Amino acid sequence: MYYRQFLSGIHELLRPKQYLEIGVFSGDTLALARCPVVGIDPAYAITAELHNSVHLFRTTSDEYFLRPQPLAPTGGQGFDFAFIDGLHLFEFALRDFINAERYSRPAGVIIFDDVLPRNVDEAARERHTGGWTGDVYPIVEVLDRYRPELFVLPVDTRPTGLLLVLGTDPENTVLADHYAEIMAEFRHPDPQPVPAELLDRTTVAAPPQRVLDSGFWELFGDARESMAPETWRLRVREGIAASLGFGFVRTAVS
Repeated sequence: MYYRQFLSGIHELLRPKQYLEIGVFSGDTLALARCPVVGIDPAYAITAELHNSVHLFRTTSDEYFLRPQPLAPTGGQGFDFAFIDGLHLFEFALRDFINAERYSRPAGVIIFDDVLPRNVDEAARERHTGGWTGDVYPIVEVLDRYRPELFVLPVDTRPTGLLLVLGTDPENTVLADHYAEIMAEFRHPDPQPVPAELLDRTTVAAPPQRVLDSGFWELFGDARESMAPETWRLRVREGIAASLGFGFVRTAVS
């Protein structure tokens, strides 16, 4: 399944009230939303037809989130869903996640693009190939280690995979608090030490259609408000295990 088809399915399942996209480019994925949108890209060149309420910002994501009121375009409402497809370097992807989560709705959804490079050359920090993921891939291990309470699902979409992150907590500062330490360990010079399981995808990445067909999606959105956090987390864990198998339950449950 191509990644845009998967994203379209997520929009239909979540029906977000507020959507954030970092890395807009031509607007093809921005056009999938049917809700108010904040799009950030210093060099966007929109060619897609947009059918929603869109606030576009021609700036870097770092600059945008330094503004006094990043949620001003949404009237102060946090994002239910965010898609991170900005500059394909690890440090930018991590900062984008930190900022997107900070301004998310509790138990929201964030998706990274380009986490499953097809070869080591494609994962290089210095681009020298046609297809290029950059070194976004370490975000999988970072979230597993530093944020075990999140649900982290690599998804085997074409061409270079997505990372589905469920259960955001805007109050959590662990990644920001450990940013320097994470950079020291996970940012590497080329050639990149991409883990073999990410390159072959056979065990680490979930089939996209099975993810879309999973029953756990009914636990998101307004349904989350009616449950205690511990109950909600347990229900999501059970839903992932039932739909995808326990091998894809990459989270600790409190």
